[in-house]
Amino acid sequence: MTTTTATAPTPYGVTLPRVLRSEWHKLRTLRSTWISALSAVVLVLGVGILMGTTYTSDGGDSDVDTVVLTLYGSQLAGIALAVLGILVTAGEYSSGLARATFTAVPARTPVLWAKAAVLGTTVLGLSLLTNLTTFLTAQAFLDDTDQAAALTDDGVLAALAGNAAGLALLALLALGLGAALRSVPGALGAFIGGVLVLPEVIGMLPYDAVDTALRYFPTQAAGVLGSATPLPGAPSAGAALLALVLWAAAALAVPAFLLRRQDVRG
Repeated sequence: MTTTTATAPTPYGVTLPRVLRSEWHKLRTLRSTWISALSAVVLVLGVGILMGTTYTSDGGDSDVDTVVLTLYGSQLAGIALAVLGILVTAGEYSSGLARATFTAVPARTPVLWAKAAVLGTTVLGLSLLTNLTTFLTAQAFLDDTDQAAALTDDGVLAALAGNAAGLALLALLALGLGAALRSVPGALGAFIGGVLVLPEVIGMLPYDAVDTALRYFPTQAAGVLGSATPLPGAPSAGAALLALVLWAAAALAVPAFLLRRQDVRG
């Protein structure tokens, strides 16, 4: 007589929550994460305090948006967070960890979505907390100037949150570049050249269509989101947010396609 032994289902199957947990564990245990995140926080808070302590009402910056003035450091913090996004993906290819990751998750694309979700949520939360702290700290020094403002003023909270959303989406764009190019130097060069430098070069062209298109480039759209007052000639906050979401989505779509077509080796 033949007996059949039933095989119990393994409790260690690959599920999206487990992939998310794995990526969160990797993100928070990497030294580069803490260095990049701390650098971003210090840049935003440090520059914000500097602007608050050195500002005078007759200094010529009275026409600058209050949130923009206090969050000047976010322009530099965006680079630090972009480096973090690149390291999250391209760094795994450089270290060889990508092979182990994709061996554990053969479907591959869930790894990319999990990395994007974990990084985006982390940067958004960290940036929002930093922005609130920086704004309130800077306002302690701006209280007697023409830049005095409160969180309850029109557009202030929306601009603080918009700035954080812009930084998170720029980090996701960088993550997509890192996953597509699979090289830390290459992705960093592509981000600096394509996202930061290229718009300045294109902006020299004397065409109205170019000026219109540039308003929806990543850094320009992020700038709109971080302003409490509408910028002259700029798109609406909703249009800028949509443009930035589409840039990030396009940057992630490329590596998602490549993961289905190419070997995981960089």
